[in-house]
Amino acid sequence: MALRIIPILLTLVMTAGSFTHASASDVKYKRSIESYTMPDVTLINQDGKKVRFRDMMASNRLIAVDFIFGTCTTICPVLSAGYANLQQRLGPDLNKVHLVSISIDPENDTPKVMKEYLKRYRAKPGWDFLTGSRNDIDAVMKAFDAYIPNKMAHYPLTLIRSSQNGSWVRLFGLLSSSEFLAECRKAGL
Repeated sequence: MALRIIPILLTLVMTAGSFTHASASDVKYKRSIESYTMPDVTLINQDGKKVRFRDMMASNRLIAVDFIFGTCTTICPVLSAGYANLQQRLGPDLNKVHLVSISIDPENDTPKVMKEYLKRYRAKPGWDFLTGSRNDIDAVMKAFDAYIPNKMAHYPLTLIRSSQNGSWVRLFGLLSSSEFLAECRKAGL
């Protein structure tokens, strides 16, 4: 009797493992191509320098944008680790991409807080963290159809502007480093 139960138990254990693996691999991000009009607002970067947002977004480099805040302990560290990993993997192509993180907590994300945040992720040149007035930050979020009235209700969103045609790839969900790099390559890296 015991010998007959062992194969059944082994089958159940192996099947349970494959179900767990299959459900995890089924989780994917949602991808769409969008067109956005950038607001003409002035934001402030991690160095305290004023930046014309519309001009920054008109760069001929590939641009990736996400919305984070410095004290987040959930989604933001994952998004930022993705940016850090991308910068590491790009090597000599690092200057072809401009990474932009926009604070959804401008009341607390000062240039000092943002600079320390970027230092924690060993950010290289080409990754800017921007803040500004609540009205200007809201205008940017609304322009990207990403308005979040409460920072605690934020969600994983990355936007990549193609260096080829200026369209935006909207990626909703968390991406692996390989998926993020692949999306950047599709967008013209």
